[in-house]
Amino acid sequence: MSQSTFPSRNRRVIVPGFDPQVQPVVPCRVLQALSDTTLNIDFIRSAFSSPPEWQVEPIFSDSFQADLLDTQGVVQAAVLFPLVQRPSGLHVIFTRRAMHLYDHAGQISFPGGRIEASDHDAAAAAVRETYEEIGVSPDFVQLIGTQPCFLTSTGFTMRPVIGVIRPGFTITPDASEVAEVFEVPLSVLMNTQLHRLHEAQLPGGGHRFYFSISWKTYFIWGATAALIRNFYHYLAAAQEKSR
Repeated sequence: MSQSTFPSRNRRVIVPGFDPQVQPVVPCRVLQALSDTTLNIDFIRSAFSSPPEWQVEPIFSDSFQADLLDTQGVVQAAVLFPLVQRPSGLHVIFTRRAMHLYDHAGQISFPGGRIEASDHDAAAAAVRETYEEIGVSPDFVQLIGTQPCFLTSTGFTMRPVIGVIRPGFTITPDASEVAEVFEVPLSVLMNTQLHRLHEAQLPGGGHRFYFSISWKTYFIWGATAALIRNFYHYLAAAQEKSR
C-alpha cells in the first residue's frame, strides 16, 4: 500500500483486543458443497458476466451494506482477489502484512489499499496497490468483476475486485509492508466445512462475530475471511442458476 494509505508508522500499532485464534467457535449453518466445475475459471468468468440472484453472508449483512453508507470518516479501500491457474486448480494469492504497520499488522490479507484521488475507480486502485505491494505488473491482471464493499471494525470499506493473474507474472514484495506472499487453493477456501464462526467477548463489553479459515500454518480471519465467505455465496448462487 502507498505511504499515504495509513497514519504515520511512528504511531502506536493497533492490534485486536483479543486473540482471534483462541476465541470460541459457535454453530454455523451447513452450506452446500461447490462442484469442481464451479471452481473452474471459465465458470467464474461466466458467473460475473451473467450475475445470479444472490444474497451476501447473512451474519454480516449490515457490514456488506457499506455501499449505502455515508463514507465520511471511513477509509475507502479496494483489494484484489487474485486467482492464479495452477496444474492442480485455481489458487488465490495472499499477503501477510508486516508487523510494524499501523493497521492490521501481521494479518493475512488480499493485496490492496486505499483508493486514492488519482485512481479512476476501485478496480484501478486494487491493481495499482497490488503492483506496489507484491510487484505484479498490471499487464498480468485480467479483471473479472467486483463484489459488495465490506465495512471493517477498524473503519475501512473494502471493495473486493476479482481478477485473474495471467501466466508469466513475477512476485516482488515490498518488504516495508509485506512480510510474506503465499497461495491457497481456491478449493480449500470454498470448502465451508473449514469455515469457523467465532464469537469474541470484547474488553470494553459486547461481543464480535468473525469467520476464520485455517490452512497449514496460516490463520485467515476477519474481513478477509468475510470476503472469502461472500465469494462462496456468489459462486453457490451461480452454481444453482446453472442447473
